[in-house]
Amino acid sequence: NLFYALAWSPDGERLAVGTSKHGVQIFESKTYHQPWIGYECLTWIRRVVWSPDGMLLAGGGDDGIVYVWDATDGTLRHQLAGHNSMVVSLAWSPDGTQLASGSRGIDGGELFIWDVKNGYHLRVMENHAGIVYAVAWGTNEDILVSGDDDGILRWWNVQSGECLLVRQAHMNRIQSLSRSPDGTKLASCGNDGAIVIWDLQSGEHLQTLRRDRPYERLNITGIRGLTEAQKQALRILGAIEDVHM
Repeated sequence: NLFYALAWSPDGERLAVGTSKHGVQIFESKTYHQPWIGYECLTWIRRVVWSPDGMLLAGGGDDGIVYVWDATDGTLRHQLAGHNSMVVSLAWSPDGTQLASGSRGIDGGELFIWDVKNGYHLRVMENHAGIVYAVAWGTNEDILVSGDDDGILRWWNVQSGECLLVRQAHMNRIQSLSRSPDGTKLASCGNDGAIVIWDLQSGEHLQTLRRDRPYERLNITGIRGLTEAQKQALRILGAIEDVHM
């Protein structure tokens, strides 16, 4: 049995763990006693997220199902089925009434919105080229941001399903998204080793944080004898080139 996902409850009193064989396990932080274990799903749980009020726990399974438990006693509330592949990202809306889940679809990525109270599917956000590895809500239930394995961020209007903004954020997979506590900024990180800070409302790029790559700030402008493929490789490793010269 392997442990894969971790999440503290909002009050810091409980730790949820996603496992490879035994659903989810809950530990009390002071005694490490296990008040309940979610044995109902015999699948790998890759993501676990608590609702904002700490009353519900959601887990994303390799079987394409989103499981929702009552966090007080472990009663399984919902099995939200619909994804074609493993659920790799989950996020609760700020008011705890909706849940976003990301996966791999037949022709690209899948991003679903669920009504958690009634346990049904509300909306599909389409046109993801790659797997939806990361999702984050705005300051309310109207805006959702998704990150694909092609490095693209998309801002969505949840009510209409319209894609509002598209930003090339990373050179490949976006691994995680995090909203700042005041709701004004969004941070994204990817396999390219960068952390990018965005204005959450406008989608404006604010800052990129990264440790220096092997050729960081090496100016290759005007250097002869390099193929375009070699130049691209150097740019990936931090080199710069003025293409207007």
